[in-house]
Parts: sequence; structure tokens; C-alpha cells
Amino acid sequence: MQTAPHQDEQIRSTLALLRRVLGDALLGAYLHGSAVSGGLRPQSDIDLLAVVDAGLTASQRKALLMNLLRLSGRHPAAAGAPRCLEVTVFCRADLAGGDYPVQAEFLYGEWLRGAFEDGEIPIPERDPEYSLIIAQARQQAISLLGPAVGELLPDISIEHVRQAMRDVLPGLLSGLRGDERNVLLTLARMWYTASTGKFVTKDAAASWAIPRLPDPDAMMLDHARRAYLGEVADDWTDRSEVARQLAERLGECVSNALKSG
Repeated sequence: MQTAPHQDEQIRSTLALLRRVLGDALLGAYLHGSAVSGGLRPQSDIDLLAVVDAGLTASQRKALLMNLLRLSGRHPAAAGAPRCLEVTVFCRADLAGGDYPVQAEFLYGEWLRGAFEDGEIPIPERDPEYSLIIAQARQQAISLLGPAVGELLPDISIEHVRQAMRDVLPGLLSGLRGDERNVLLTLARMWYTASTGKFVTKDAAASWAIPRLPDPDAMMLDHARRAYLGEVADDWTDRSEVARQLAERLGECVSNALKSG
């Protein structure tokens, strides 16, 4: 695990919150994402996943939400300030059936802060993205509480992983504007996963994809990679059209890799 001391404290505080609110229903809690796969980058979230043995009550949902709004840093994260938190809670019974897409019992993420501050409460929902989260977590997550990750998280079939990528691709492409860096790097990572069946960090996926692209696209993806690493400003003001063209090309690469797999 590659985190700074103040980030360790943020993780401990979030774990303590989960234990306090969920009590004996909490079967396991896991750290996944950048913190365990390659180190947190300047704007990386801290990703936590929990598994419970019963659905959350309304009061538990509200208590988790109110405290996560306090513990999570706002986006974009300032240097030395609390990180953005992404916390996903799954119910063991929902994971046992092998259904697609997977259902999450509760999700907190900073992109939802506005809705939460307006009074929305997280409810159970199915989303292809959850299948990808579990597939990646099963390969990389480390246990903060409870058994090894493979004992609670199911093995997501490669067919479901590939279907999930097909299903999330249109929404990812439509959300490019204003989120160029993240979308381009996520597309590169999907291309890598569709081609290899493995999960890597966004910057590692970009490094794999760059030599497979023509020069103008390769330069733009390298800009996204360097912005992710904090090496250049994350500014797309004069690059929006080129980013759109790159996103379309990467989307085609993902689709072609999924067809050939």
C-alpha cells in the first residue's frame, strides 16, 4: 500500500466509520484502486469496498452518507488535503448468484456530492461498472478487515467483464467534455483489459497504448498520462476537438478488441 500518513489516517477513519455504522453485519473491508495497484496519483481517489451480510437500513445509509461527506475531500483535491473517497458496499447475498450486472447496496463518490447535499440518499442499484470494480478488486485489493478478498468477492467471468465494458463504453464517450483526462485514460485501460484480460493502472495502460497509436493520438494520450501523474497542467481548453477524436479512436480500439476476444 502506497499512501502518505494523512491518507492512512483518512483510511483508518473511514474503516472506523464502517465498523461503527454497520456493526456485526460488516464481513470485510478492502482497499483497492490506485492505492494498491501503483500508488496514489495527485487526483486519485481512495477506493474502499465493503461486504455486508444484510441490506442497510435507512438510518445506516444516512449515517454513512453524512459522515462520508465530512471525511471525503472535495474534487479537485488540494495538495495535502483529504483525498476524495469512493466507498462501495455490497451485500453478500447479491454477490452469491452470479447475476449481471452486479448490484451495489450503497455507493459514495465525490461526483455525487451535489445530489447528496440536495438530499439524495444512496439506494441499491445495478450497474455494469460494479462488475468491473469487483473483477479488478479481486485481482488487486488488500484486506483491511475480514478474510482475503477472494473469500467474499465472486470471480467475475471474462464474459461478464467484456459485457460490462461494452455496456459502459457509450456513457463513457458521452461524458468526455469536462472530464477529458479521466475518460481518455479509462478508455486506454479498457483497451488494455479487453486485449489482455488484466487490470493495470491508468498510466500503465496509457504507456501500453501510446506506441499502438498514430503520433498525433499518441501525443494527446501522453498528455493525459502526464496530467494524471501531475507532470503537466490538466488543461484541455485548446485540446477539446483533438481529445474528442482520440476518444473516438480509443473507443474503436476497445470495440475491436472486444470483438476479437
